[in-house]
Amino acid sequence: MSVESYSLIHPARQDTPVVFASPHSGRDYPAELLEATALDGRAIRSSEDAFVDRLFSAAPDLGSPLLVARAPRAFIDLNRASDELDPALIEGVMRPAHNPRISSGLGVIPRVVSNGRAIYRGKLTMAEAEARILRYWHPYHGALRGLMHETRAIFGQAILVDCHSMPHEAIEAHARPGVPHPEIVLGDRFGAAAGRDVVDRIEAAFRKAGLRVVRNAPFAGAYIAQTYGRPSLGCHVVQVEIDRSLYMDESRIQPTAGFDAFRDLVTGVITEITGHWRKTAMAAE
Repeated sequence: MSVESYSLIHPARQDTPVVFASPHSGRDYPAELLEATALDGRAIRSSEDAFVDRLFSAAPDLGSPLLVARAPRAFIDLNRASDELDPALIEGVMRPAHNPRISSGLGVIPRVVSNGRAIYRGKLTMAEAEARILRYWHPYHGALRGLMHETRAIFGQAILVDCHSMPHEAIEAHARPGVPHPEIVLGDRFGAAAGRDVVDRIEAAFRKAGLRVVRNAPFAGAYIAQTYGRPSLGCHVVQVEIDRSLYMDESRIQPTAGFDAFRDLVTGVITEITGHWRKTAMAAE
């Protein structure tokens, strides 16, 4: 199923409580954005989780739904609350209580892309902002809520793997001297968004694939993890951040020669994750 805001690929039969989603890999850049931006085509894509949807494309073949945003992050950030509006960008917005995401230009309608580069030449009207949220944000979250609700109803729990990528320089900036930088960062909001056994199992799958994994630093999870992660109710969210340098040329926003091999590695991780909970579901039956 594909609509303007997202694509949702269902498996032939969902036999696992694991759901995969990619809210930042959208690359359908609307004409209204391209006409309003001061950035060139490459710069405006710098905050996009380019190709992450392709890395996780095997999920439906392995029994899990895959929800993928179509609208790009520079246009609307689906990992923000719909009321995280930036007064420096949108006319008529009251200055909110301190919110570091809004202050840095990364509200639901971003003001900047990576390295603080301004997206727009001027400000947006409140009507423009509200129309964008209605047209893109609400449909995506309606689909995500539906997936979590339906999955939990079937299996007694729902496990969302929220798929993202991180700039290599962001990891290097947080690296400790003499310690190899992580290649995967799992965010569970320090245990608030997912049960420890769930995060342990996902971490083990990435480690088995030979990847270096850390938790919650420098990315612990944002709006989606905070909103949908309710471990006490059987709803778990684990945000997965992958070092972009493992599969793409960040300066040119192009897959590297090793992209297919890395996608195969990620498919192995998906196989491990879904396989574990498929067995658990079968045992419960």
